[in-house]
Amino acid sequence: MTINFKHVLSQKYIYIAVLSACLIAAAAFAVLSILITRDSRRNNEEFARKTFVRKYETVEKEFRNIEDYQYLLRALIQKDGLKNYREYSAVLNDINRKRNLLPYSWYSYYNAISGKSENNSLLSDVFRKRGRENGYVKIKNNGSGHFSDLLITRKDSTYWVSYDSIVLPRKDILYYGSAVSLDDLHQYFINVDKTPNNYAYVFTKEGICITHPEKKYIGKNIFDFTNIKPKDTVCSTTQLGYTEGSTISEYLNVEVTRFVKPLKTDNFEGYAVVNHVNFLIDESVNRTKTYTVYIFLAALFLIVTVFILFYRFTNSAYKEKEKIQSDKNLLLIENEKMHKAEALNQLQQLKNNINPHFLFNSLNSLYMLIGINKENARKFTMNLSKIYRYLIVPPKENIVPVAQEISFIQQYMELLKSRFDEELSFTLIINNTESLEKKIPYLSLQMVTENAIKHNIATIDHPLEISITVEENGITVKNTWQPKTDEAVQGEKFGLDYLNQVYDYFKNNSVNISVDSEYFICFLPLLE
Repeated sequence: MTINFKHVLSQKYIYIAVLSACLIAAAAFAVLSILITRDSRRNNEEFARKTFVRKYETVEKEFRNIEDYQYLLRALIQKDGLKNYREYSAVLNDINRKRNLLPYSWYSYYNAISGKSENNSLLSDVFRKRGRENGYVKIKNNGSGHFSDLLITRKDSTYWVSYDSIVLPRKDILYYGSAVSLDDLHQYFINVDKTPNNYAYVFTKEGICITHPEKKYIGKNIFDFTNIKPKDTVCSTTQLGYTEGSTISEYLNVEVTRFVKPLKTDNFEGYAVVNHVNFLIDESVNRTKTYTVYIFLAALFLIVTVFILFYRFTNSAYKEKEKIQSDKNLLLIENEKMHKAEALNQLQQLKNNINPHFLFNSLNSLYMLIGINKENARKFTMNLSKIYRYLIVPPKENIVPVAQEISFIQQYMELLKSRFDEELSFTLIINNTESLEKKIPYLSLQMVTENAIKHNIATIDHPLEISITVEENGITVKNTWQPKTDEAVQGEKFGLDYLNQVYDYFKNNSVNISVDSEYFICFLPLLE
């Protein structure tokens, strides 16, 4: 299979190739952008989950530290029978300040006889005003620690207070416990885990917010200022033990991925929430997309440049090749014209020889007939004058319609019947009438029948049988095979050479000759 580079490298196909390259690059960029976005989001979501776990562990650890501090305080106070609770509280507070720990201890001793209270913190006044509900919010819990919890607001600061009490024999009551500033607690979470793109807060199982970066939300019901639904806290049915979803932050007013997971210790039951900011994910994805666009534009520019340079180089090369091929084709055409002219000249020479050849053969037949039967000689002469009109003006290209040649051969056989009576038998069979409209070489039937008479014995005892059958693709001339052996016949190859040259000129199959045991068969192909 040959490739026509002229068409492949034409300007139209170059434009199509460049446009196709651009479309392919655009499609590849779109697909790659989708894949990059998907992978980047997946990676960032995985990073968000990891930061959530780290933030949650930080919150859980601090809650357990606060609880451990409460256990320590209880153990110290109960160990010495309440003798040194003042010293224990002071020492623990001093240690906490030096170690930057969040809780600090407090106590409040209520004297049942005098009705007065002794304390070391302003937060303890809530126990002197127990009949009032203002100023604190009670946090319920069913944990095994048996501490009670309150949220107390003092001077624009909110404290998480955990306490226990001991009733003395005289009905005196000692309240003791720990207090944590929720502002300090939130700041502690930030300092421990300085991931800038997330923040955490905690709320109780009733929905009371324990800690939040926005102070106004502390102590409020979480279901009032966020879109968290109770179903978001049902984490037992999830495989990972927490719920995850996208929402709008009530604090930053941007899209965040929110994680909600239960937070439960011996003395606290609630939930920790970690919000991961999504615009950092989008910024990372957009930056990756931008770099990808630059890479694709550079690659596309390189592809187009290579196409243009390749087109210019091959176009000049193939123009030169086309010019050489054109010159070669002109030479071939001229050579073909010369061969055609030479073939026409040879055919013309043959045509000039046909009429004398036929006339000489006819005169020879007339000469032989005069010696045998003068009356038949006179008929032969009359028929010869009639059919010789067919030979006066031969066709230009030496081909005639089959019908015209059949009509001539019938007249010619009538001429021969004047010479040969019982010695010659002629049969004409037309199996395909449409073949009469096709063409055949001029005088071809006459030459074949004449050769049959020349080269075969024709007697009464052994008559010469000649049959002509018109088929779809050719004419079959068949005669009985009884050749002469005692004499040489002149010009026996003249007729076959003429016919073969005519068929060669029209680029058709040549004359097909075969001999079996009884017949000599000559097949003449028809010309369209």
